[in-house]
Amino acid sequence: MQRTRITSRLLALAGAVLLAGLLAVPSAIGRQASPRARAASSLLVGVGDEHAKLFKNPLWQQLHTKIVRYIAPYDAAVRGDELGKAREWIHAAETQHQQVLVAFYHSEHTPTVLPSVATYQRDVKKFVALFPRVHQYQSYDEANRGNVPGAFSSPSATLAAQYYQALLRSCTIRCTVIGLDVLDANNIGPTLEYISEFKREIGRLRTIMPKIWGLHDYSDVNRYESWRTREIDRALGGQVWLTETGGIVQFGSFTNRNGSGLTRAASVVKYVFALAHSQPQITRLYLYDWTGGNASTRFDAGLMSAREQPRPGYVVLCRALHAAKCNVKLSRN
Repeated sequence: MQRTRITSRLLALAGAVLLAGLLAVPSAIGRQASPRARAASSLLVGVGDEHAKLFKNPLWQQLHTKIVRYIAPYDAAVRGDELGKAREWIHAAETQHQQVLVAFYHSEHTPTVLPSVATYQRDVKKFVALFPRVHQYQSYDEANRGNVPGAFSSPSATLAAQYYQALLRSCTIRCTVIGLDVLDANNIGPTLEYISEFKREIGRLRTIMPKIWGLHDYSDVNRYESWRTREIDRALGGQVWLTETGGIVQFGSFTNRNGSGLTRAASVVKYVFALAHSQPQITRLYLYDWTGGNASTRFDAGLMSAREQPRPGYVVLCRALHAAKCNVKLSRN
């Protein structure tokens, strides 16, 4: 399989200690709260994905969402292959009148080497200049995930704060730069400490404290729990965007695709909406991702099967957005 951004993300998710124990979830469907029939006006909902074909899919088009999220290597502007992917995806999104949030990430060419602050600032500044209609950025996707030997490296909280400052300097007047993008875990202690260290470094740098933060709460919602999300929200302060969330169908060697697996993933999506509506601090929600079910995929939270057929999670999303029955033929994989 060719090395792609998705490939490295899946290796990352499979090996990350921050998601240890994610699949040992209790059977707690009865504890779910029912989401409102229509997404509240204060909550914007969209999809995170890295494949431009998303925007041609009629099932995506009928959702009438306004926001999307794209993960780009920090050095995409100076790497022809990655720049080509970014151009295609962002152009397709803008053609569909989407507001694009770009999250920078490790290099696909040197994933285990973290750039110097100067190199990071130089490369992201070039990216920002190439895409003048993109106004929302995150300095580092899941910055607190930690290192996976042979796969990728992640910045310390101190370095993450310096990257945040560098992105602020690269995109001054017309940009909204979201603060830390963090991943929860079964044990959120290290995540909370990472946030605290980041904020201390921001103070030392005398940099503007973020008003908007990003959170990926897979571990919490896939247990039908909310306390992790609530504690992290309190630690972050300000607005929180769930920049990645969703119901997991497959993770590593664990496969739960057929029958109740897809139904359970859909019920998690429903729970995500309930949680988001219960927290005024949460103002955006990006479900990740659109297409799943590939045999080589180690992490699968797709709303579509590998053949682009809708799964039950898609129906939950559609109904949450439109309060109407979505007549689609569901996939069984």
